[in-house]
Parts: sequence; structure tokens; C-alpha cells
Amino acid sequence: MPFSRLVFALAGALALVPAGTARADLAGAYLAARSADLAGDYVHARDYLTRALAADPSNVGLLEGLVMAHVGAGDVAAAIPVARRLVSLGGKAQVAAIVMLADMLAREDYAQVLKDLEGDARVVGPLVDPLVRGWAHLGAGSMAAALEEFGKLGATPGLEAFGLYHQALALAMVGDLEGADRLFADEGNGLMGMRRAVFAHAQVLSQLDRSADALAELDSVFGPVSDPEIDALRAALARGPVPFDTVRTVRDGMAEVFHLLSVVLQGEAPDNQTLIHSRIAEYLRPDLVDARLLSASLLESLGQRELAIAAYDKVPADSPSYLVAASGKAQALYGLGRKDEALAAQTALTHSHGQYLSVHVGLGDMLRREERFAESAAAYSRAIDLVPAPESRHWGLFYARGIAWERAKQWDKAEPDFRRALELNPDQPQVLNYLGYSLLDMNRNIDEALGMIERAVEQRPEDGYIIDSLAWGYFLTGRYDEAVVQMERASLLMPVDPIVTDHLGDVYWAVGRKREAEFQWHRALSFAPEEKDAKRIRRKLEIGLDAVLAEEGAVPLAERGRK
Repeated sequence: MPFSRLVFALAGALALVPAGTARADLAGAYLAARSADLAGDYVHARDYLTRALAADPSNVGLLEGLVMAHVGAGDVAAAIPVARRLVSLGGKAQVAAIVMLADMLAREDYAQVLKDLEGDARVVGPLVDPLVRGWAHLGAGSMAAALEEFGKLGATPGLEAFGLYHQALALAMVGDLEGADRLFADEGNGLMGMRRAVFAHAQVLSQLDRSADALAELDSVFGPVSDPEIDALRAALARGPVPFDTVRTVRDGMAEVFHLLSVVLQGEAPDNQTLIHSRIAEYLRPDLVDARLLSASLLESLGQRELAIAAYDKVPADSPSYLVAASGKAQALYGLGRKDEALAAQTALTHSHGQYLSVHVGLGDMLRREERFAESAAAYSRAIDLVPAPESRHWGLFYARGIAWERAKQWDKAEPDFRRALELNPDQPQVLNYLGYSLLDMNRNIDEALGMIERAVEQRPEDGYIIDSLAWGYFLTGRYDEAVVQMERASLLMPVDPIVTDHLGDVYWAVGRKREAEFQWHRALSFAPEEKDAKRIRRKLEIGLDAVLAEEGAVPLAERGRK
């Protein structure tokens, strides 16, 4: 629920309690719940809201907050009686309506579901409600009514694929595999753009004794991409018929509805709202691993890493999705500051799943963040060794290793990697910028370096880091007026970046705007630069940039750009 509404509800509950120990206790619960809600901390919000409700059990605001806290924490069953209480008091919260709908679906009370969704009545929205109606009709015994509902959605502009997908799932579930295949195979309906639809179609084809066609479709859609889920399905298809288990029951179909909505909402709606739907999908089908993984990812985005780890831990070790879950857990552990555990977990994956690029790249990234650059480069090398014939999409492997070697001060190894990345993807702006800036910083191949950065700017004209690189190139080559124009652009794009602000001070100094330069250096110090940079900035404020350059043995400003 919105934070302001929870604060209002908590304040109302506090006002009902007379002064004394009880009120002090409730005040503590109020402050703690307020803090937990602001932080999206579902577990603590749940506990503190429960305490606050003891003093004011009819406070609909507190009840709504508690419903959301239970759902966010993954305990939909505990949210159900709270949602009933909220609705009985006249509360209109959508999260409560969704929870009560989930309860009816879990109890297979399809008659009540259909009654609640009669006509234009809405519980969730224009995507979910028709799909729920369709599956409810099927649960009530009417396939014809179910297909009619799915068909209506399939004729709704923008929602066609969703209606057709669930129509195909329903047909396959009841044994009409040929009908399901016709829908999946229709290239005009866009279903093969949905990963779960591709997997479902492969199962349908296998049941039709067309496993070879299923394998061909996997190759067509995913190409040479390999991950444990695709590999497991390919292996199963090679062994023999694969059962259709994408949707086994009506309840599975309902779970698929909520999972689909959470996928659609991810990145488009606030993560806490999207989480409601993925948690409902988990509740309706606990073995729907995709929903569990999505919940874990959303919880990480919300900063709830302990809950994310709990979600990842529920993915069985023998699941094809275990690698995704274990990798996610390692990242969550790192985010919690449990870095030794995270590195140990990620290293273990390089042994258990060493055939996959992602485990080595994940370890390389983690080691790079720890500034263990040589070890990071070694991890990236193991990833590169898995690619005998690199393609354009592999440019990032060489770029990452190049950064690791550069940070390890082994330029002789870094430069070939950057140039290999550009061979694979010649106009990649990140590589052009990084290599160009590095060459400028070492005063090598200045014309080539500037050309690279100018090409990068063409690709990303609003990227502050790249604009900064261009301005710095102009500064190093004595083109100070041009440097001012570009550095001011970079500063507008990145107004609180210490490096960009420091650079702006330098170019102002170079054109004689020394008071403005000092002002920018002071600002740069306020943005917490790295200590080595802060030390240099303080020295510039003491003696000026010209004197600092003289101390460093660098080319004086007046001599830059001379042939």
C-alpha cells in the first residue's frame, strides 16, 4: 500500500491508545512499521503491523498493509483471513481482492469466481480477468465457454497472443494436441516470442510423436544458445516422448495467468506491485519455478535479499533451473556483504556447471568488483575458452577481460582484447570509449583514440561518460574551447559525478576561468571521489593545476596540441 496511507493508518491507531506503557509499545510498533514499509521490508512490517492491529483491529489501512506484507513475504495463506477481515469492513484494496480471488481458485470454487467476474466486473484487470474466467469455465466443466473467453481476448488488440496462448494450453491439457499445435505453429500470432510457449509447443509436438520437429523448433528459436533448461528439454526430447506438463490442471492454468501478468508488468510497473502477482502464481502452483525465480529477482530489486535467498533456496538441486537460482543466490549473498560465501558459491558453480559461460562470467564480474583483477581475467579466459569460434555476440567477453587486464596494469594483454571486441562488434560504443579513453590517458595514438570516442558519441549522444571522454580528449590535445563545450554537456548529464566535475574544473582552468575551476574542484570533493583522486584535487586547490602538472612531469597546458 502507499506509504502515506500506512502512516495515516498507524497514526490513527496510536491515537486510540491511552498514554502509558501500551501506548509507548504501540508507538514503537508504529515507528518500526513505518521504517519497514518505507524500506519494503515485508517481514518486519508484518510483525509490527500485527502488533499495531492488536490496538486497532478494525483499522483498514493497517489491514491492507498487513495483507501486502504477508504476500510480499511469500505467505499468501496468512494473508487470506486478513483480506477477508479487510473486505468485511468495507476495504477496497485491490491486493485484498486478488488474495481472495486466489483463495477461491485454490479451493476450486469456480462458481463463485464466475459470479464475481460476471459482465464487466473486474478484480484484477483487462488481461487477467478474462483469462481467469476462461479457466474457471473449464474448471466448471464447460470447455466451450472457456474457449469463447480465451477467443475474446485473442481478438483484443494488443492482447491477442495472451488469449491464444492460454487457449492452446487449455486444448493441450484436455488432450486436443492437434488443436494446440495449430495455434502454437501459426507464425502470425507471435507465440514463439514467449519462452514458455516455445517449451509448451515442444512438449505438444513430442506428444504427437514429432520430437524431431520439436528439436528443430528449439534450434530455430534459440539457435546455438545453451542453458540448462534448453539442454534438459533437448535431452528429454532425444530420449523419447516428453509429457505435457506446462499446465496439468485448471489450477496450474490459473497460476500461469498470474505468472504471465507478472512477466508483462516487470519493468513496466513498480516491483512491489509485480511481486503480488508472482507470489500469487507461486501460491497456486508451488512447483512453478519460473514464478519463484521472478519473485526472487523482484525481491532483490526491492533490496529484500534475505527473502530472495529464501526463494532461490526453494528451487530443487535437480531442477534444470537450479543454475539460475544458485547464481541468483550468490549475487544476493554478495549484495548482503557476505562476500566470502558469495565467491565460494559462485566458484562452486564453475565446477558443477563449468560448461556454461555464465558461471565463469559471473565469477569474473564478482572478482573484478573485489579488485582481484588478475583472477577476474582468468575467469573470463575460462569463459572465452568455451567459445572456439567467437561471434559478434561474444564481444562482451573480450571487453570484460580487457578491463580486468587494464585494471591489473597489464596493458599488453588488455589492448588486444579491446581490439578483438571491436573486430567482433566494430561500432560498440562502450569498447570504443574505453579503448579510446585509455589510449588518450597514456598519450598514445591520439588521433585514433579521438576518432574512436567520436564514433562512440555518435552511437550514444546522451551518455555522460562518453561525452566526458570526448571532452577530455580535446583537453589533452589542447583544444580547450571545444573541451569546455563538451565537458559542460557531460556535467549536465552527470551533475554529481566526481570525475566529470573534476574534469570540468580542469578545462575551466585551461581557459582562464580559475575561480569557476576551483568551485568545481570543491564540488568534486563533495561527491566522495576515490582517495587518490581526492588527494590530487586538494593539491590543485592548494597550488593550481599548472603547478600540479609540473610536479607530475606532465605536458604543460600551453604546450598541448603543438605539432
